[in-house]
Amino acid sequence: MDFNPISLDIVWVLAATVLVFFMQAGFAMLEAGATRAKNAANIVMKNLMDMSVGSLVFWAIGFGLMFGANESGWIGTDNFFLSGISPDSPEGFFDFSFFIFQTVFAATAATIISGAVSERTKFGAYLLYTIAVTGFIYPIFGSWVWGGGWLNDVGDGFIDFAGSTVVHSVGAWAALAGAIVVGPRLGKFVGGKPRAIPGHSVTLAALGVFILWFGWFGFNAGSTVSGNDHSIAIIAVTTNLAAAAGAVGAMLVGYILWKNYDASLSLNGVIGGLVAITAGTANVSPGSAVVIGFIGGVVVVGGVLLLERVLKVDDPVGAIAAHGFAGAWGTLAVGLFAESAYGGVDGLFFGGGAGQLGTQFVGVIAAFAFVFPTSFIVFKLIDLTIGMRASDEDQIRGLDITEHAAAGYPDFAPSAPALEEAPASGTSAPPMPAPSGGADGPLPEAAPVSGETKKD
Repeated sequence: MDFNPISLDIVWVLAATVLVFFMQAGFAMLEAGATRAKNAANIVMKNLMDMSVGSLVFWAIGFGLMFGANESGWIGTDNFFLSGISPDSPEGFFDFSFFIFQTVFAATAATIISGAVSERTKFGAYLLYTIAVTGFIYPIFGSWVWGGGWLNDVGDGFIDFAGSTVVHSVGAWAALAGAIVVGPRLGKFVGGKPRAIPGHSVTLAALGVFILWFGWFGFNAGSTVSGNDHSIAIIAVTTNLAAAAGAVGAMLVGYILWKNYDASLSLNGVIGGLVAITAGTANVSPGSAVVIGFIGGVVVVGGVLLLERVLKVDDPVGAIAAHGFAGAWGTLAVGLFAESAYGGVDGLFFGGGAGQLGTQFVGVIAAFAFVFPTSFIVFKLIDLTIGMRASDEDQIRGLDITEHAAAGYPDFAPSAPALEEAPASGTSAPPMPAPSGGADGPLPEAAPVSGETKKD
């Protein structure tokens, strides 16, 4: 039998798809662990629906908008419901594999929002904005970059190899809009200062991060969409080094600021490093990947402090900092660290001048300028119709019970409804920043109210 390179490409893309699909489990575990036990089932349901609703909507609408014929440079206009793909050739079957690979990317963009608005958002509202993100917001911006759109004509072309901006910043800027519209959790800000609301399981959060790290090899290396592309080797190396450096960077900054080696902060540093390297993973050297990832971890810490202390935005899992700020940094880093020896162009630090950096800046700004206001309008419309925010009573009881009539941990479910949030009590413990805490350090959980003793 003759060797068929398309067959190898199909196998490679499908293998990478499986890895990226498994990242959905990683996000679920990270978000569940970084939030309270009374909302665990709600987190799982949201991640399930990201993939389920997202797959159907992306098949019907999103894929066509993103990868359909794009003569205008702004939006695809055909291939809805995969109508343009035929199984009468090997190329057609490759297109099917490409579609399923892009589907799991769309679900990733949507699930970033899940953590940022967790513990206080109505489930019905979540379903509506998942449709908006996977059907319109993510695909339209994606068409500008990966669908032959206008950002390819800026300078030498905007470079975002696997989606630091296209996937991660898009999800994060939508998450920022959602977090602003839905508002902070009860008791998050006391006297204008952020109060940590610790998650219930660092162990689950760590499991989620390790799953994400594992799946990211498919996320980045799979973006070659070719098993015949030798660059998958360097992509795997830069992906791993950036993740490791991100963890170290966040850990060291945490120690400098708070004199402890914080596990939650270090875990988010891994995500920051991975997100940062995703744009330039095929264009930079291993040494540059370490620098990019390390700074990505530092950016996560700075992003958490900015959001909580200055902007007063409540993000329970640190998603906006890890995916938005680190994603923007990683995208700009391509213009600094890219080397033509690894593919593409030379960045500023390698004799290429500032042209590519300028192009990267245009792409970063375009993402925020489109995604944030569009998402804000979507969230506002949902809020004005069915409402975004769960009632205070529902938040206190937990969304597992009120939204799903179930509990992630039945043995610890509330035995009776609570009617009001009791004020925080006790003294401050040492600082513990996001994903499960606040920038000014944790306080003990709110004093128990009737029927909820030791059951939060």
